[in-house]
Amino acid sequence: MANAHHDLQTLWRSIRQAGGTRQYIDAELERRGFTVQRRETTGMSKRQLAEYKQSLKAEAAERRALKKAAWQAYKANHIVHLGDGVYFNDIDDFDRWDLPEPEARQAENEIPALENPAALAEALGLSIAELRWMAYHRDLAEKIHYRRFTIPKKSGGERAIWAPLPKLKAAQRWVLREIVERLPVHGAAHGFLPGRSIFTNAKAHSGARVVIGMDLQDFFPSVTWRRVKGVFRHAGYREQVSTLLALLCTEAPREVIEHDGKTFFAALGPRCLPQGAPTSPALTNTLCLRLDRRIAGLARQQGWRYTRYADDLTFSLPMDGRSPAKARPGTLIGAVRRIAEDEGFAVNPDKTRVLRRGDQQKVTGLVVNGDGPPRVPRTLRRQLRAAIHNLESGRPLPEDETFARLCGYAAFVNLADADEGRAMLDALYALAAKAAG
Repeated sequence: MANAHHDLQTLWRSIRQAGGTRQYIDAELERRGFTVQRRETTGMSKRQLAEYKQSLKAEAAERRALKKAAWQAYKANHIVHLGDGVYFNDIDDFDRWDLPEPEARQAENEIPALENPAALAEALGLSIAELRWMAYHRDLAEKIHYRRFTIPKKSGGERAIWAPLPKLKAAQRWVLREIVERLPVHGAAHGFLPGRSIFTNAKAHSGARVVIGMDLQDFFPSVTWRRVKGVFRHAGYREQVSTLLALLCTEAPREVIEHDGKTFFAALGPRCLPQGAPTSPALTNTLCLRLDRRIAGLARQQGWRYTRYADDLTFSLPMDGRSPAKARPGTLIGAVRRIAEDEGFAVNPDKTRVLRRGDQQKVTGLVVNGDGPPRVPRTLRRQLRAAIHNLESGRPLPEDETFARLCGYAAFVNLADADEGRAMLDALYALAAKAAG
């Protein structure tokens, strides 16, 4: 495999040195002794005519073989095509949507200079053929680069997770580490960022008169591959590289179909950010930069605090801020809905909630009532302590509960209260060690 790839690379260099495919083939035919000088056949004997025709056939056969090899060499060094509905042109070196000085923007963002698909493939440790294979789109595919599984939703039902297979996952992690995490995000974003968490998100809203929570509907599916491509274009990459990066980071929502003993994956819509890809959360943060700027400016103007954790928008009115009569929740909610729609998102009306001082004000699962730090709801902490006690007493867990989930709850408590959370985790680890040994 490696030798074949090296041979194709060598062949393509020879073609370029010759000035192109046609020039290379003509030179090779001459070098190999297959070139036939055309001449008038009138006056040839039958034998001469037969020999002349035979030599022409041999030249034509050799030309076809050389053209086939040249095409293989071209494909080994060019993307050629990326599938259904995807525009790609290998010879494009400038597009009207490219930034005037893209290299300067790349330097400003401190991201790798990727001039063309070959540079991207080299950076990812892939051949051009492997890069094309991972980025290629089919509306109906027998194989895809993801595995599907589901997890239960908090609100009921199941959420489909599409986890990339190892080779694509490695490429996505490189894109995340070297490019996406270096792009600017707004200070209001708290999800999937170093030093930020659901705790820092909730802490920004402690001691509030009113807390408003709003959710963006179908958050990841609404970020299509063309929007992701725009992120990479804005970062400073040209058309070809941006197209490939966007395809590497997206996949179409698909339905699994069984037909005649075969499994097919049918696209249900355009490629979008899959829940399960390591690049998806960070891409939403940089893509939401303008959304966050606009909403933060609106909130500040009306006296509200604002944060965003993924698709969860939170606003709060501080105790020493404007009175609720002047900072009307309905006015804010309507304006935010309009901004979200203008930025290509939609607010889920069923998940908009207004929480006043008499309510339990929860932000990303933590209670923020009063001036103290955010805390895990008392009910959850009591249930977790009771579950640990039951396990220590030898009683089994309820059928709908798992040990792994208890550990997750304990880690959640640890995020807000290190002492209590650590004690719970230690107790669970001790139970696990006892069961194992």
